Amino acid sequence: MKKRYFFAGIASGMAIILLLGIVLIGFNGAKNYITSIGTMENVATTENTKEEKATGATGTVGDSNRYNEEYKDFDEKVNDVLGTLEDNYLEGVDADALYEEAIRGLVDSVGDPYTSCFTKSEYASFIEKMEGSYEGIGVVVSYGETQDVIVVVAPFKNSPGELAGMKPSDRIIAVDKVDVIGMSLDKVVERIKGKDGTEVVLTVLRESGEEMIEIDIPIIRAVIEIPTIEHELLEDNIGYIQMSGFDIITEDQFKAALKDLEKQDQDGLIIDLRNNPGGYLHIVYAIVDELIKKGNMVVYTEDRDGKREELITKNNHSFDKPLVILINGNSASASEILAGAIKDHEKGVLVGETSFGKGLVQRTFELDDDSAIKITISKYYTPDGHYIHGVGIEPDVVVEYDAESETDNQLDEAIKVITEMIDKQ
Repeated sequence: MKKRYFFAGIASGMAIILLLGIVLIGFNGAKNYITSIGTMENVATTENTKEEKATGATGTVGDSNRYNEEYKDFDEKVNDVLGTLEDNYLEGVDADALYEEAIRGLVDSVGDPYTSCFTKSEYASFIEKMEGSYEGIGVVVSYGETQDVIVVVAPFKNSPGELAGMKPSDRIIAVDKVDVIGMSLDKVVERIKGKDGTEVVLTVLRESGEEMIEIDIPIIRAVIEIPTIEHELLEDNIGYIQMSGFDIITEDQFKAALKDLEKQDQDGLIIDLRNNPGGYLHIVYAIVDELIKKGNMVVYTEDRDGKREELITKNNHSFDKPLVILINGNSASASEILAGAIKDHEKGVLVGETSFGKGLVQRTFELDDDSAIKITISKYYTPDGHYIHGVGIEPDVVVEYDAESETDNQLDEAIKVITEMIDKQ
C-alpha cells in the first residue's frame, strides 16, 4: 500500500495559506495609542461565539467600572512607565509594541497556555483560518532555505494558482512587479491576497534543467475553500476520511465525503484524526451527530461554578457500519471529543496511540478595536464522565507509528481491524 503522510493542518508550521475580557479602561497616554485592549498552541476546542461584544462566564466584555474602582491608578502608572521609557531608553521604544506586549503579558500571567490575546491582524487571520475560506489564489507557501526566499509548497487542487501554472518549489520573487526578496512571509501573503475576480501577477524562479528561469504568472483571485477533509474508497470497499481540523467548513466537507463513500457502497469506514489539533465545538458535535443515533450524549462541559451543559445528538439516523477511528499523540481537543464519544458509546474501535489530552474549552471575545481575547471557560467530559485533560484517550488497539516502515503501519492495522469487523457481520 502506498505510504500516507498526514499533517497537523494545512496551514501549520511555517506554511501559510495564501488567502492565502478583560478590558483595560484608560491607557489614555499622551499619544492615545490604545483606549480599550484585550481580546492558537493547538487549535483549541473553541466555542463559536462571535458575539456582539460577547457575554462571558461571569460578566460582559467591557465591564470596566469594577476595574476602574479597584485599579484607578493602574493606567496612570502604565503611562508613567511608558513615558519614562520613551524619554530615557538608549535605543528608543515603539510605544504601540509596548502596549501590545503589556496586554499580552497581562493575559499570559493567568498561567493558562490556552488563554491568549490577539492583535487586530492576528484575530483577522485566526477568523479567516477557522472559517475555512478566503479570497486568494489557493497556494501554500513557506520560507525556503533562508527567510529571504519564499517558495511554493503546493497549490490546492483546481485552485486559481494551480490552474494558472504554479508548481511546488517555485520561488516567488515579485508580486505585481514589486520585488519581494527578503520580505517577510506575512507581507508577501498580504500582497498576494485580494478580492475575488481581481488579478495578481506573480514572478517566480523555476528550475529548468540546470538553469533557473524567470516566469510571470497572471492569476485571477477567487474564493478558496481550505480543504480539511480528504477521502477515498480503499480496497475491499473500505471508506477512508482524513480530517485535518474542525473548522466552519469541515461539517459540509465531512457530510459530502460520507455521502460519496456511501454512494460507492462502502462496507466500513476509517476516520483518521491523527495530527488533528481540534477546532470548533459545534462542528465536532455536528459530525458526531452524523455517526451516533438520536438521544445520546456527545460531550458535556462544566464551568468554574459547576454549571453543566450537555450536547445530545438529535439526528434520526446514525452510521451503522463498522467504524475505526485513528488517533495519535497529536489528536487533540475536538478530535478527542469525537474519539471519546465513539469509544464511550461503543460505536467503533480506536486504533493508534494515546491522544494529546486537552479537556478545556475556550471562548473568544471580540473587543471594540477588533482585537480579541480567548479565555478558557470550562472543562469538558466524555459521555461516561472522563476528564481527559493531561491524560488523553487510550486506543483500543495500540500501534506506535513506525517511521521506517514502507507503508503507514497504523493505517495498515486500522484496515486489518475493520476488515475483521466487516467479516463478523
